[in-house]
Amino acid sequence: MLYHYTDFAAFDGIIKCAELRLNNILNMNDAAEMRLFMNGICKAVIEKLNADDETKKSRDAESFFQRELEKEFHYSAYAACFSKYRDDAAQWERYGHLGQGVCIAFHEDLLQKMIAGSVFLKEVYYQADMREHWLVDEFYQLIKETADFSESQSKLHDLMNDAWVQSAAFKHPSFASEREFRLVVSPFISNEFAIEPKYHVSEGRIKKYYPLDLNRMCGKLNMHLSDLVGEIIIGPTSSQSLPILQDYLTDCGLHVLKDKISMSACPLRKPTS
Repeated sequence: MLYHYTDFAAFDGIIKCAELRLNNILNMNDAAEMRLFMNGICKAVIEKLNADDETKKSRDAESFFQRELEKEFHYSAYAACFSKYRDDAAQWERYGHLGQGVCIAFHEDLLQKMIAGSVFLKEVYYQADMREHWLVDEFYQLIKETADFSESQSKLHDLMNDAWVQSAAFKHPSFASEREFRLVVSPFISNEFAIEPKYHVSEGRIKKYYPLDLNRMCGKLNMHLSDLVGEIIIGPTSSQSLPILQDYLTDCGLHVLKDKISMSACPLRKPTS
């Protein structure tokens, strides 16, 4: 199973609207991780060129990377996050509305079968030192072996696309205990991505997101949304009534899920006012 911790407003969108939102990673608290990855890759390439006394190419590469990193919003990926951990205190606190929310368990194998095209299910990897990442050697070899830096621009941009895609599934090792998976889309890498973005307007700001139509995706595999969901866990500090949630699922046409609800056993303390 892959466990998606969220609040009840997002839960309503997933269950009643059969819509899973992929949010801009730059709007998440993981934006710093994405930047850490990109800066680490670029720095490692420049250091490798300098070690070979490729001063001119190193300066050209540094200018190229600086220009590309300024385009981060263009390259930003969108994701929905999951964990391999069931009923986990850290997940409840960070992503489950301080334990007042809900956790939906999705069958990983079915989720993997449903996705296609520009949408990927990626296991998050945790790494502090970028020098051993395969992209560093790819950039280095391309820059090193091309006589004129300008001639490598097209291939360098392709590698940058790869790097931004990789950055969407990267976190610092201090987060390794989360065992996170991400459903990721990178709209900038494909002209065939057919999903139109939507915008969520709140009092404070406007957020852009991509909605995945779960009914349509399930239908391609002759499945129902209820087949995709393994269980539903009410958060440890939630005041949600179990019978009301059962009625809600029944009225949403998902009565088969009402017997898959459980209360969290996590001894998380209720937030104090």
